[in-house]
Amino acid sequence: MKAIIAAPVTVAICYRAWSHQTLTPAGIVAAALTATAHAVHPWMLPFGLLMVFFLAGTRVTKVKHDVKAKLTMQSSGNPGGEGARTHIQVFANSGVASILCLLHAYQLYQHEHDSSKTCYAWPGDLLLVGIVANYAAVAADTFSSELGILSKSLPRLITSITFRKVPPGTNGGVTAYGLAAGLLGSLIIVTTSMALIPFCPPKSAVTGLPDTNGWTLTQRNRFTFAMTLWGALGSVLDSLLGGWLQQSVVDTRTGRIVEGEGGKRVLVSKTGPNSMHYKKRAEIKTQLLNGEGKDAITIQGSAVEDELDHKMGDMDKYDARKKFRKSSFGDEKPSRIVESGWLSLLDNNEVNFLMALTMSLGAMGVASWFWEVPFSSVLPL
Repeated sequence: MKAIIAAPVTVAICYRAWSHQTLTPAGIVAAALTATAHAVHPWMLPFGLLMVFFLAGTRVTKVKHDVKAKLTMQSSGNPGGEGARTHIQVFANSGVASILCLLHAYQLYQHEHDSSKTCYAWPGDLLLVGIVANYAAVAADTFSSELGILSKSLPRLITSITFRKVPPGTNGGVTAYGLAAGLLGSLIIVTTSMALIPFCPPKSAVTGLPDTNGWTLTQRNRFTFAMTLWGALGSVLDSLLGGWLQQSVVDTRTGRIVEGEGGKRVLVSKTGPNSMHYKKRAEIKTQLLNGEGKDAITIQGSAVEDELDHKMGDMDKYDARKKFRKSSFGDEKPSRIVESGWLSLLDNNEVNFLMALTMSLGAMGVASWFWEVPFSSVLPL
């Protein structure tokens, strides 16, 4: 990718992310580093896929944002909906692709004088398959999550034997609308790939004779179909991983899913003096009273309780409008319960990264078997 094109586009994208507050400051730095890793590749494909994914993902995030904000809620008590993405979220979606881009760029530069490496031959190298598969999968997941939540029917938990209905936004919950949206996201990425990959022609440009390494129209169509379907399966895999490994928490008063800020885990309120909620509250209260930490205050009495409620996100203070549960409300029931993901081993960012890694390596493995190309070919020489 020529620097004269990549540099201004990267600056423009970073400025747009800053002006629209779609990325945090650290997220903008991560995006710039990711764009650089894609721009060093001599082909337009990696950088083009990154830009299309960013712009398309940002667009679907904004679709009916006010409606989606009412379907879930933040752990701080604010309305739900995707906020500014952090650097961790950027790397979770594009980290695997960045590594594959650098490896593929290294291989191309090592063979820059080899005419057979100037175009994408059949059977093609595996790294490019992994790059396309990564963005097809993460785009499918983004479209499925951001548009699927708007489905008029309640999602069904894919990890449940009975496929029971769950609240919108539940990890592992799927709808037909969401699956179709995921297929659309994958198709957009793969279509972009078909336009940007420099496929070797089926006939030699020099002799005019058939080239055994060239792609025919039928082969391109099959590649498009296979990669689109594979990317769509990424959203299904993400639902499976999320339903098993990522905990979904429901606010018992509103019935809405509670989202962790920046994709982090959500604490579950439990009754009793030994619960994590009460331990955290006691810790913060001690800091406030003893003047510890940067947020310490010197006020006493009810003011301390008010400040404490604010720092705890008001999650134990009942409000008729917000319907938050007060710890002394009297029913001794938890204000949050676990809807799915009882193992709770990963947060949202870790699930996204694991899904992207699995879909990339999986696509490369299938291509290695189908084309009979050794998987070791992806390693630097």
